[in-house]
Amino acid sequence: MFEACDRLVREFEVVIERPVKEPSAVYYTGVDLGTACVVLAVLDEHFRPVAGAFRYADVVRDGMVVDYIGAIRIVRELKEELEEKLGAELIYAAAAIPPGTDGLDSGAIKNVVQGAGFEITALPDEPTAANAVLNIKNGAVVDIGGGTTGISILKDGKVVYVADEPTGGTHFSLVISGAYKMDFSEAERYKRDEANHAELLPVLKPVIEKVASIINRHVAGRDVDGIYLVGGTCCLNGIEDIIQKKTGIPTYKPQNPMFVTPLGIARTCTQNAWE
Repeated sequence: MFEACDRLVREFEVVIERPVKEPSAVYYTGVDLGTACVVLAVLDEHFRPVAGAFRYADVVRDGMVVDYIGAIRIVRELKEELEEKLGAELIYAAAAIPPGTDGLDSGAIKNVVQGAGFEITALPDEPTAANAVLNIKNGAVVDIGGGTTGISILKDGKVVYVADEPTGGTHFSLVISGAYKMDFSEAERYKRDEANHAELLPVLKPVIEKVASIINRHVAGRDVDGIYLVGGTCCLNGIEDIIQKKTGIPTYKPQNPMFVTPLGIARTCTQNAWE
């Protein structure tokens, strides 16, 4: 189901470590300002991954930029790092926003990307951007990020409904922090270690079921026959099984859902597309 998506993500994981320095007529950058992590994905003129970088950060909370100057600094530093590795200037970038929040925070995100030195060309919502890589025609693309769960419902390849609600990886970490008497940053690191996932799954089941309830509420009556998970929080092994059981809808996720959205954002980036 996700063969092309998984192949693209594997290529991206490789170029994070070993950028492709062959000249390209233009580079397209996807800037994913996540609650837990800022990711930059760079594609060449043929929309193939050539470089990437990410940094765990606390500049966004529940989908909103809370440290404007810090966000600009991180994006600029990652941009400069990738430009040095590629030996080329990165001019064009796209970013993304949680669904339905364009009236709230699109200006801040746009200004962060521009403040870091990019010319912004597109600003889709996150699940819709992810679908530029997933290529789902019918179903619900659900982006479970650090702070929110965003949902885009597609019919015949077109978005017909979007929604976004608080609850995401931050809430998972808060549960772990309380259950294991860890501070929040330690809980974040513990959660990211795949070796701990089997142990954590029953601990996190109630908050995963809350995410499933959010999905249920927004897909009700909309004839959704498949749920497709992306976002860093979906890296938790077994999350898809709990969501499928709670919603009663077949639920799928690619091999590494963390990098799907930034790659999708980059794919929406074309010159002079911003209006």
